[in-house]
Amino acid sequence: MAPIGAQVVTRRSASSAEAQRSGRRRKRRDLFGALRDPAGGWLGYDGRPTAVTSFLAYSLQRFGVDHIDIYRPARLDPNVPIEETVRAIAEMIQARSIRYIGLSEVGPQAIRAAAAVHPISDLQIEYSPISRGIEANILATCRQLGIGIAAHRVLSRGLISGHWKQGASSSTDFRTRNPRFDLALVEKLRKVADQKGVSVAQLAIAWVAAQGENTVPLIGARRRDRLAEALGALDVTLTREDMTTIERTVPKGAAAGAVRLSRWRALQRAARSQLTRLSTGSMRADAAIRPVSRAPRDRLRSAAAALPADSLRGG
Repeated sequence: MAPIGAQVVTRRSASSAEAQRSGRRRKRRDLFGALRDPAGGWLGYDGRPTAVTSFLAYSLQRFGVDHIDIYRPARLDPNVPIEETVRAIAEMIQARSIRYIGLSEVGPQAIRAAAAVHPISDLQIEYSPISRGIEANILATCRQLGIGIAAHRVLSRGLISGHWKQGASSSTDFRTRNPRFDLALVEKLRKVADQKGVSVAQLAIAWVAAQGENTVPLIGARRRDRLAEALGALDVTLTREDMTTIERTVPKGAAAGAVRLSRWRALQRAARSQLTRLSTGSMRADAAIRPVSRAPRDRLRSAAAALPADSLRGG
């Protein structure tokens, strides 16, 4: 089984008094590029080489370290070729400020383009028993190029944690309105988990970890008991028969509202590109980042609402 969690190690410089006192290594990985205004309004992504260098400088300062093990753009900047972003990160590797380059939520074309510039360590992307879109072609691309998978949302935003309940969330929780959050699927998985003597969350995490040595499930927890439960997945061994049973219980596309990954990401890129143009012009180096006004955001919401209901569903 692959280990749980992708811990990336960074260290303070040798002259750091704190490092000398503790003798411990601090663990850090960092995503960069997402832009928001002071009120939390969305501004888009910035993958320009100058911005990459600036983001890194602030990250090193905030973390109090002299390098970051894996540095990855949070998403693609629609206005900057991925090759330019990766080339800028590679220059920081030469400067010994970064050790490895990672990617996040990108498709096969972007993965290959990035890998042509510099070796890519891993891809952070959603992967769980009920979210298996990467199996279409992303997973094969990564394996061909020797790129690891840092699987996040392995519990599908809490749906298959075994603890989420439909009526327990506030009215602002998007999960209460998303058809993908079908508790019937959880109950099916619970029966399989009960047969193994484990929790639903442990079964889901173990399933991701069993996908191969290059696949590492990322977990997060707000409570110690939930963390202990997740780490318990390390002791769960799934046989070939168990894997077959899980995939038969929750086959691909079983979640209502499951989306075609390529279609969904195309819509995301189009929306981000439009939002970036509305908020920051052409994202020139000398362009001031301005908060997105209410009108453009309302236009984007209206455009999204006008999409056919079945345009985001799997088929």
